[in-house]
Order: sequence, then C-alpha cells, then structure tokens
Amino acid sequence: MTLDDLRVFIAVCRGGSLSAVARELSCTQSAVSQHIKRLERETGTALLERHPRGVVPTGAGQLLHAAAAGGLGDIDQALRRLKELADGEGGSVRVTTGATTVRHFMSDAVVAFRERHPKVSLEFRTAYSSRSCFEALLAGGLDLAWITLGEPVRGIEQRPVVELPWVLAVAADDPLAGKARIDIADLADIRLVGLPENATSRSRLHSYLATAGIEPTSDTSVADWDTAILLAELGLGHAIVPDLPGWHGPAHPRLRLIPVPELPALWTGWAVRSWDALSPPARAFAGTVEESCGRVFPAPPSVT
Repeated sequence: MTLDDLRVFIAVCRGGSLSAVARELSCTQSAVSQHIKRLERETGTALLERHPRGVVPTGAGQLLHAAAAGGLGDIDQALRRLKELADGEGGSVRVTTGATTVRHFMSDAVVAFRERHPKVSLEFRTAYSSRSCFEALLAGGLDLAWITLGEPVRGIEQRPVVELPWVLAVAADDPLAGKARIDIADLADIRLVGLPENATSRSRLHSYLATAGIEPTSDTSVADWDTAILLAELGLGHAIVPDLPGWHGPAHPRLRLIPVPELPALWTGWAVRSWDALSPPARAFAGTVEESCGRVFPAPPSVT
C-alpha cells in the first residue's frame, strides 16, 4: 500500500468514476484500477461497488476514505510546505471556490495581494457547491475555500466574513419593481428561478420559505447567482438571491433588487482544514480578502 494508492482511492471516491480520475491524473483507467486492486488485496475486502454509471465506496471503503482523507491532506500540505522551504520559493496559495466568487468577492484583493507578494503564486480551482469545496480541502493540496456557510463539517473550520441580505430580483417593468420591500406573503404565488442545485444558498432559502409555509415553484434552475439575476433582468422570472454590490448600478439598468427583510441573512466566508496550519502566504491572502470585503460590502441596511 502506497500513498499514491490512497490518493487515487480518495480521488475515485470523490469523483465516483475511474475514467474521470484517469483523465484528471493523465493516466489510463487500467492504472487507476491497479491502485484500487492493490488496496483491496492488502485490506482483504472490496472497497468499491461498480455500477453502470460509476462507482461508490462500500462500507469498508467509506471507513478507509474517512480515515485516509484527513491524514493524506495533512501529509500533502506538509510536503508542499517543505518543498517551498527547500527551494526558497515565494510559495503558493491554492483556493477552491465557485465560478463567480473571484469577481464578486476577491477581485480587488487579488490585485492588492499580488502587489504586496509578487513572488507568491495564486491558484484557483472551480467548485460547484460548498460540499465539493469541503471534499477538495479534505483531499489535500488546497489552502482555502470560499463558501456559503452552512452546518458544521467534521475536519473543517468555517469563518464568516460577509453577511448578505436577501433580495427579490425583478425586471424594471415588473409590477413588483416599485415596492420598497417584499414581505414573505408576497412570495406565495411567485414562480422563482431556481438557485443552483446542491448549493447551500438554495437549501437555506427553501428552508426559510418552508418555515413560512411557502413551497417555491420554479420554471428553471441555474448554475450560479449571476445567471439567476440575468434571467430576472430580462423579464424571464423572479429570483430570490443574496444581495451583491456588483449587481447595482449602470451595469444592470433593467434590474431592480427589492429587500426581503424577513428572510435571515446568508453568510459567506472561509473554510479551511486548520487556521493554525495555514502557511503565511495563505493567511495573508485570507486577510487581504477580508479587508477588501469590509470596504466593498456595507453593513446590511435596516428595512422598516
């Protein structure tokens, strides 16, 4: 059993496919399969169940994955730090986050950080949910994840940074566009653009609405918040989204964002495996983003 065997096994559990991991690692599917077979020989049990559309870990596989993921992440992180120290490099900061996060939360911070730390490499990996960010962090090789905060996750530390009130996005000529606020009762008969599947923001919103006795109906579901507000601006639906400063102003002349103050605010921020174990460059980048967000995102207004 080697560290590479375990790395491949963790990647297969995360991706659910031998072929996908082979593409990711630029090797053959047979090579990936050999890593799994070696682990199964040494553990004396089947670790994966094969299905027509991929693989899932068996009970034994889940046990091994849970034990190995955290430990390998620590080892890979330490090896990376040691290499940077030995080579005398400026180091690197590796971040996983959603497709539109850099534009909305980090653009100014990226510029400022590169000016302050020109020898440090910034690398971003796109993820499509907070869950996939957590999995990537636990697998190792990444420093930080920017997420929508949700329930506690074992092995992950979450830090809130930005509080986002909810707004109803509508076109300028929509009958609701002239309202100063939207009450929960106003949402009862509205068909909404569905927020991204598996997103924390979607599950939180649906939970809030369910508490008020409202079950949202959707004609469509989108991949990210930006697409939701674009459809709303074009008059193709209504979208309840967290309020982002980038949507205000001349870039969206036909968009109206109306506060929904009865909905509890959403928090976004950092997730890491351990703040104490972060490298100095990763700490510096996290701090730069937090400083920038403090300037860009005002405190949510009180709506009466």
